[in-house]
Amino acid sequence: MESEQKAVFVTGACKNTGLTIAETFARQGYDVFLTSRSREEAERTAHALSQKYGKKVRGFALSAGDAEAVRSVFAQIAKSGIPLRTAVFNAADLGIGQDTLEGSLEEFRQVFEVNVFWNLTMAREAAKLMKENGGGALVFINSNTAYRAIPDRAAYCSSKSAVLGLSRALAVDWGKYNIRSNCVLPGMIKTDRWYSNAGGQRDSLTAHTPIGDVADFEDIANAAFYLGTPLSKNVTGAEIVVDGGNTIQLTPRV
Repeated sequence: MESEQKAVFVTGACKNTGLTIAETFARQGYDVFLTSRSREEAERTAHALSQKYGKKVRGFALSAGDAEAVRSVFAQIAKSGIPLRTAVFNAADLGIGQDTLEGSLEEFRQVFEVNVFWNLTMAREAAKLMKENGGGALVFINSNTAYRAIPDRAAYCSSKSAVLGLSRALAVDWGKYNIRSNCVLPGMIKTDRWYSNAGGQRDSLTAHTPIGDVADFEDIANAAFYLGTPLSKNVTGAEIVVDGGNTIQLTPRV
C-alpha cells in the first residue's frame, strides 16, 4: 500500500455493506468521506468511525438528483487536501415490487435515475479530483441480477445491467487519466432479514449456492477494497461476482 495520506468516498455508508466498506478502508489507513440521505446518520457514523480508527472521517447528506450538492461535497473533499484515490458507489434504489405491465413508469424511471444517472453524476466529480491527483479507482457495487433477472424487479435488474456497461465505458474513457472503473456483483447477502429468515430467505433457491453459503458484508467489502486499491492496479472494466457461485449454476441443488 502507498504511504501517502489518501481518501475514499463511499455512498450509502451508514449501515450494512456500505458501512463495512467504509470500515475496511479506514482500517487500512484511508481517510473516509461518506454519504447518507440523513445528515444526522452521516455525521454520527463519521464520528464513530473516526473514534474507532483514528482517521479523518466526514459525513455528508446527499439526496439523489441534487447535482449542486454533489459538486459542493467534492469541492469540500478537494479543499481538505487529502488525495481522493477511491470512490465506492454503494447506494441504490432497490425497485422492489414493480409490476412491469401495470406499474408506474415514473417509478421505473426513478430507479434508473438513482442507479445509473446519479452514480454517473458522482463518478464524474470524483474522476475530476482523481485526474488532478494522478489517478484513482471507481468501484460500483452492482448485483448478480445484472445477469439473472428476479420477479417484479425489472427496473432494478436492467439498471444494474446498465451500470456494467457504464463502468466499462468509463474505464475506456478515463483510462488515459489513470482512472480505473470496476464492479462488484453480490448475490444474496446476510442482512438482518436473512438472519431472521423473513419471507423464507434462507430457504429460497438463491440461498442454495455451490459452496453452501451466501455472502456477508465483509465479503463484499473485501472485493471492493481489492478493486479500489493498487492491489488491482492493472484491472479495469472488469467485475467480481461475489455470490457463492449462484450465477454459474443452471439450477440449484436443493
